[in-house]
Parts: sequence; C-alpha cells; structure tokens
Amino acid sequence: MYGRERGGPSAPLSVGDTYDVKIEDVGREGDGIARVEGFVVFVPDTKKGDNVKVKITKVSRRVGFAEVVAE
Repeated sequence: MYGRERGGPSAPLSVGDTYDVKIEDVGREGDGIARVEGFVVFVPDTKKGDNVKVKITKVSRRVGFAEVVAE
C-alpha cells in the first residue's frame, strides 16, 4: 500500500509545549533548525550551536515553529 494512512503521522509536539533544544543548523531564511524527536522545528533569531528553551507556536504536518523563551 502506497501513501500515508488517512491524516498521516501526527507530530510529536503540540502548540504551547516547551523544550530545551540545540540549534543544529540554519535554514535558508536564517532561522535556526532544531529537532524534537526527529521532528524539524524552526526557531527564529538563533544560530547554530545555541542551546535554548523554546515554546512551540505552530505545528504543520512536516515541521514546527517555535520562539525562544529562555537561553
């Protein structure tokens, strides 16, 4: 069977969740990229190597977005 099951896999995070993450890379738009359980999370105003506490602000099917709440 090809394709995903109806709805596809759910994201391992939810809006409002907080995580301590390490910024692993920087995306094309300049946002830091972290991973939570393998799920890509974009974090603006960070740079590679930063260790920050983030709050999830948006979750789509493939990626999440977060803001820094503490460094």
